[in-house]
Amino acid sequence: MLKSFIKSSVVSKGVAVLAAGLCFVSVAQAQETRIGFISTERVFREAAPYKAAQVKLEQEFAKRQKELQDMANRLKNLADKFDKDAPVLSDSERAKRQRELADLDKEFQRNQREFKEDLNQRRNEETASAIERTNKVIKQIAEAEKYDIVLQEAAYVSPRIDITDKVIKALGK
Repeated sequence: MLKSFIKSSVVSKGVAVLAAGLCFVSVAQAQETRIGFISTERVFREAAPYKAAQVKLEQEFAKRQKELQDMANRLKNLADKFDKDAPVLSDSERAKRQRELADLDKEFQRNQREFKEDLNQRRNEETASAIERTNKVIKQIAEAEKYDIVLQEAAYVSPRIDITDKVIKALGK
């Protein structure tokens, strides 16, 4: 009798656990989680604010880039001329030209380093502004379409949850 009581008690507990589990599954299904995904790489490559920032930076830095290119060409031409003339130059003239080339090379390296630093700083400023705008658009879409979470990086994404096109289109407005 005790054995049958224990068995029926265990079965009753199992049925109760199963029933409780089914209730939780029903609640979970009723409150389905909505997940969205955006490809930040595509947004950076295709969205209007990022394209505009790139064009703006190219225009802003085109003159300095051309000056650097001209300086590099001048340095190369002077080095080639020095190599060609070196055998017939006096020691003092050779030393003088080597110093001039070294000074010009130092100036070129300094200008190039400053150019890169300035360009990176401006790129970061422009990108930060575009990222702020992108995050606002993502939040607006997520709230309007009732997404619980929007991810930006994943190993695999189903096209069904990819909202990148919506974000790019909204940024274009």
